[in-house]
Amino acid sequence: MGKLLIIGSVAFDAIETPFGKTDKILGGAGTYIGLSASQFDIESSVVSIVGEDFPDPYLQMLRDRNIDTSGIEIVKGGKTFFWSGKYHNDLNTRDTLVTELNVLADFNPIVPDNYKDAEIVMLGNLHPSIQLSVINQMEKRPKLIVLDTMNFWMDNTLNELIEVIKEVDVITINDEEARQLTGEYSLVRAAQKIHEMGPKYVVIKKGEHGALLFNGDNIFFAPALPLEEVFDPTGAGDTFAGGFTGYIAKTEDISFTNMKNAVIYGSNMASFCVEKFGTQRLENLTKNEIDERLQQFKTLTQFEIELT
Repeated sequence: MGKLLIIGSVAFDAIETPFGKTDKILGGAGTYIGLSASQFDIESSVVSIVGEDFPDPYLQMLRDRNIDTSGIEIVKGGKTFFWSGKYHNDLNTRDTLVTELNVLADFNPIVPDNYKDAEIVMLGNLHPSIQLSVINQMEKRPKLIVLDTMNFWMDNTLNELIEVIKEVDVITINDEEARQLTGEYSLVRAAQKIHEMGPKYVVIKKGEHGALLFNGDNIFFAPALPLEEVFDPTGAGDTFAGGFTGYIAKTEDISFTNMKNAVIYGSNMASFCVEKFGTQRLENLTKNEIDERLQQFKTLTQFEIELT
């Protein structure tokens, strides 16, 4: 079983959807990734930064799930990163109402000594220079480096983003971001261009329509599980990344065949995330629930056919 190092924000969110709204609640990419990956009973560590206003019970909740929080810097007198957003009726589009970087503006990540040899590194959605800094702190080349990014960094720090992409094994982005990054509308061609930038594996997320995995000429598609109700999509992509890397860390198998399983596990975890506001569903998830839903995924996608 390999160790998983997670870099990502630990933050406050305030969310409004057609189903309700919240005041400040726990959020951040690092939080979602960590909670999702913790379901695989692995050793993991989150590297992040928070202010003095961040409640210790939140940190204790992470520690209770065997997540090392020694890499989360607490800035005395500082305020934690805060994001507020409002989702439209289709839940696929949202408006950002407030973004307060606060202590995240001066974040200089420090990888804990006991995780500088981590086999799996998950670079959550942050400034590319921060992501690169984490790679440079590793004592040896990790077995697998996974990068998550978004259109904001493509718009504002493209050259730095390209430098990080050169260093990673897997990139996870959504379909529109893949098109923006490559200038290709076809996702197959977009994946080919991204391969040429460096990553061996390309995961293109399509929200409620599932995810595609590319490795050279190999392509795999994992559907999203049809849900009766999607309550809050915040953090679903990060939860996918946590399930994906958590499963890889547990199995220590980076073959294409096992990556396909990892995509299914990631999709499975993300399907729970959207059922309640913020991290609520992930905090109370049981192994039985995860296994039952995995069986639903299997039933959804398995079929027999005779070729004539």
